[in-house]
Amino acid sequence: MAEDNFFERVYAIARQIPYGKVTSYGAIAKALGTARSARMVGWAMNACHNMDDVPAHRVVNRKGLLTGKHHFDGTHLMQQLLESEGIKVIDNQIIDFEKHFWQPEIEL
Repeated sequence: MAEDNFFERVYAIARQIPYGKVTSYGAIAKALGTARSARMVGWAMNACHNMDDVPAHRVVNRKGLLTGKHHFDGTHLMQQLLESEGIKVIDNQIIDFEKHFWQPEIEL
């Protein structure tokens, strides 16, 4: 599978994440049928920083940590974007992660 095609499939799922919800790199990878490619999903999210239509701030690690925050301009932009959607973050950790978690549908 071509990397560009994989990244586009990641972005297609990321664009579906509802306002006020988050998902994980692994959940996106699993939805794509490539459960072991969470790191590649992370690379895709890192590569989309100039794509305003991809809500990369809504993709976090499996424990609800803002591991991608250093890819955002400004020191706390990822946290500010999430908080503007009603998601509380303390010490880079989403509070009530399970309540805010969105599970992408598996692609067939």
